[in-house]
Amino acid sequence: MSLLDELRARLPDDCIQADPDVVAAYAQDRALFERPGTAAVLVMPRDTADVVATMAAARAAGAPVVTRGAGTGLCGGANAVDGCVILSMHRMDRVLHVDDANRTVRVQPGVLNGALKRAVAEHGLFYPPDPASYEISSIGGNIATNAGGLCCVRYGVTRDYVMGLEVVLASGEVIHTGRHTIKSTAGLDLTGVFVGSEGILGVVTEATLKLVPLPPLPCTAVAYFADLPAAGRAILDIFRAGHEPSLMEIVDRRCLEQVNEVYHMDLDTSAACLLLIQSSGDRAVTAIEAMARCCLDQGATDVLHVTDPAEGDMFVEVRRRVWPAFERLGTAMLPEDVAVPRERLAELLAGIVAIGDRHRIDLPTVGHAGDGNMHPVLVFDGADPDAVARAEAAFADIVALALSLGGTIAAEHGIGTLKRRFLADEIEPAHLAWQHRVKATFDPTGMLNPGKAI
Repeated sequence: MSLLDELRARLPDDCIQADPDVVAAYAQDRALFERPGTAAVLVMPRDTADVVATMAAARAAGAPVVTRGAGTGLCGGANAVDGCVILSMHRMDRVLHVDDANRTVRVQPGVLNGALKRAVAEHGLFYPPDPASYEISSIGGNIATNAGGLCCVRYGVTRDYVMGLEVVLASGEVIHTGRHTIKSTAGLDLTGVFVGSEGILGVVTEATLKLVPLPPLPCTAVAYFADLPAAGRAILDIFRAGHEPSLMEIVDRRCLEQVNEVYHMDLDTSAACLLLIQSSGDRAVTAIEAMARCCLDQGATDVLHVTDPAEGDMFVEVRRRVWPAFERLGTAMLPEDVAVPRERLAELLAGIVAIGDRHRIDLPTVGHAGDGNMHPVLVFDGADPDAVARAEAAFADIVALALSLGGTIAAEHGIGTLKRRFLADEIEPAHLAWQHRVKATFDPTGMLNPGKAI
């Protein structure tokens, strides 16, 4: 039978969509340069049994399966390949159970990150991973890419909060990894293998996540610097002094200019950058004052710290509005995602400025200063072949720069297809070969998200 016939024999009609225009609308994430293939059909499962049935139909028809979350990825990881089934998990969007005593929550993969945060907050609990797209990105997608966010400097990334998974394998088998207890040493940690695997090993249909108590409202400091090295020194001083910020973000001059132009936020656009810091907990007031002093000691031109959460939220909005502000230009944008050790951050930032100048491209940078993870945003005319070529060259140079500074090509956005060609520059051949062996073990025929991640 054809793929469509195989699916119709196993699934309700309302789970299957074959209209080419509808299918095409689900065929691509937000990655530039990465064109999707032509998918054969869209499947929208309601439960794990529907996913198992989809796998059976795809195996019978010899078709690949590309799993999709909310489509907010930036590396082509959810892009269709020719003839594939797009398996969109958006209907599986329930918070199944919040366990107050053990501080865990069981969820389906289609739950949006922001919706989960609000659901557990009603129990006085907090799910820390917070990508900038938290209001529109799904937990399944966050798990697939091991997403991070603004709070990573204190709380860690998605992997640190995934206790167990329900996964449908290419064979149709359903396995349950991890634990529901706080501790367990039974067996190998397959949970960690699936987190960050970008859908090439299996389809996550349920996750058990760790929660923490809802933190107290934070205190906030902002510091302007006349040059990037001074900001870099302030960041190092803060950590060497033993402080533990709950958020530490950096916004460069070009970002400040664009946010100010669009949102009129009275920012100092003459500064080289703005450092945004938050601290929460019993000693938040004294901690934020001490971190502000570190900034002043390293030559910050203007420092302000506040205890009012509403004022603090206004400063955080500067960071969150960078992407929307540049979208107003109506040009193409390609966000990078590299990370370096904290002590090399100033070199990375200065190098990015030089790359932008060398390739004559608008290259604003924003990022998670506390963990060395930067997001340069390449802004260019996508209809101009010369501009596209310069953007691609700048993109490659940023990746090379991060590696030369002891960093990584992908901190939290994943690899997808966008960065796959650079992976061998970071991972040694023997290590990469074993990753391919792991893929072959879980997916011998290569049907799951082929051509992605590794």
